[in-house]
Amino acid sequence: MNMVKRKHRLPRLSGRIWLLVVIWVVCLLYLLFQGGKTSVMLLSMVTLLIVYLWIVGLSGVRRVQGSRQLSQGSEFGELLHAGDQVHVKLSLSIPGFLPLPYVIVREVLKRHTGESWSFEDSVIPSLKGGGQLTFQTPALERGSYHFEETECVSEDIFGLLEHKGSLNARGEFRVLPRTVFIPYWQMNDRRSRMSGPQTVQTRTRRETTQINGVRDYVYGDRFSRIHWNATARTGSWKSKEFEHETVPKTMLVLDVHMKHYVNAEQFELAVSSTASLLEYGGRERMGVGLCTAGEKGTVFQPSEQTMERQRMMHHLVDIHTTSQGSLKSAVESSVRQFPQGCYFILISPLNDYQAMELLRWADTRGMTPCHVYIGEGSAEGEAEEWMSMLRARGIKGYDVESLEELPAVMGGGTL
Repeated sequence: MNMVKRKHRLPRLSGRIWLLVVIWVVCLLYLLFQGGKTSVMLLSMVTLLIVYLWIVGLSGVRRVQGSRQLSQGSEFGELLHAGDQVHVKLSLSIPGFLPLPYVIVREVLKRHTGESWSFEDSVIPSLKGGGQLTFQTPALERGSYHFEETECVSEDIFGLLEHKGSLNARGEFRVLPRTVFIPYWQMNDRRSRMSGPQTVQTRTRRETTQINGVRDYVYGDRFSRIHWNATARTGSWKSKEFEHETVPKTMLVLDVHMKHYVNAEQFELAVSSTASLLEYGGRERMGVGLCTAGEKGTVFQPSEQTMERQRMMHHLVDIHTTSQGSLKSAVESSVRQFPQGCYFILISPLNDYQAMELLRWADTRGMTPCHVYIGEGSAEGEAEEWMSMLRARGIKGYDVESLEELPAVMGGGTL
């Protein structure tokens, strides 16, 4: 057993190394049996060459060190969204005093879904062994990304032997779902004719007369809103911030069952629509929560705090479809965490009895049901039929065919 271990510890020598050893032995025999200045010169040259190759192999790319910098990401406090690119700067430090002609750097960027991208480029080190590699990733979709171990390959100045080394320069970042700005959501307007009978009890986010604080002046603020004491104290224009009337909490229920989606693009549209509604709730200071209904329900309580909303957004980064469980059972197991009388916003491509049964079940629980129908990939006329069926039962519905249509659809307009 010990002999087996020793065999595994012996390094595998390449054919070129064996060739150099044979040449050195031949030169040595030539010196011993022939003698003369020529044999001494040949043996000296081959010996110096082998010593040089040995030093390069010990102190070259085998001991390479480095660090990585990302131009966007958590390191600089920036958030990446789907479609953004990342600029990567890799700094290398190669120990040793012997110059290298070039170094080939191979990078692999991996996504949490298993997809990977390979990058390869060459760097010419300086006399001190330093070098930098800068490259840009393609447009990335939502997910968690990390760089695997970096491989460096180099040759000596004669091109005889190839030397390999690796370094682990950490580089991890997350890409948030693609979002779109929603200026107005018709669901929150009690004066809307299209809101359905369930929204008669709702109230708009009108301001009260109670001052809640001071904020920066925004172009268009009325003259009466200016806070003169804060403006004089800070030297910049400040406006009064008033409290808003309370509105029912909102729960976004995202369907993550694989069999309900035609393709991956349709699921990404559902995730992006959910993220866009979360951002709208944050801007309007609405209490918006999230429930991802998969094998079991994962619930985030409605909150107006920025940290809680960021938790929901980061949860959407790693979410993926599942083939187990059912939509209704996942929601029913989580209903105890839903606030009473909340808006129940179902985000799903379903347009059959399952969706209708779930919406009516939410109505019987005292919630206000609404369906954001992900209609991308559906048959022609299918969405109109489903919207008519919802209106007949007094349930508000939105037909979303693409992310660009979302602001107009949620506002009750048309493109």
